[in-house]
Amino acid sequence: MGGTASTRRVTFEADENENITVVKGIRLSENVIDRMKESSPSGSKSQRYSSVYGASVSDEDLKRRVAEELALEQAKKESEHQRRLKQARDLERERAAANEQLTRAVLRERISSEEERMKAKHLDIEDKARQLEEKDRVMRKQDAFYKEQLARLEERSSEFYKVTTEEYQKAAEEVEAKFKRYEYHPVCADLQ
Repeated sequence: MGGTASTRRVTFEADENENITVVKGIRLSENVIDRMKESSPSGSKSQRYSSVYGASVSDEDLKRRVAEELALEQAKKESEHQRRLKQARDLERERAAANEQLTRAVLRERISSEEERMKAKHLDIEDKARQLEEKDRVMRKQDAFYKEQLARLEERSSEFYKVTTEEYQKAAEEVEAKFKRYEYHPVCADLQ
């Protein structure tokens, strides 16, 4: 950085108080100007600035110092810029890692909630299966009961039918016995 001579041209101007404050559009701070005053060698060839600073400073030395100061400031700005870029990259990496962890956590939560839902569904299906088995058992019990009742009713009905048929036969025989049967022959059966 300071090992080679700079080929840049540096121009500067004096402000109203004849202080050098602007170098190629860059405003110099008072600290920079004070350092330039303190480190200036005596016995320079230019006496132009000796009245302003109180010491003689050559054009070349002043230009070199200003260039060095500008290079230092530029290097500081560049290192600060690099540091901020590194911080931004680190922050982006951390943000990406946090997003990935968050995504994984959300995915794990979804999987666990889906598993819980499936377990609940499975338990619900098991409960419904038990309920259906219970209903089926009750239906078989009722079916057996009604079949037994139907068998009793059919047995009773057949007994009742038998009794009523016997009574009917008896009553029919009694009626036939009370009334004599008439036999009749058709008239002129030969002619028909």
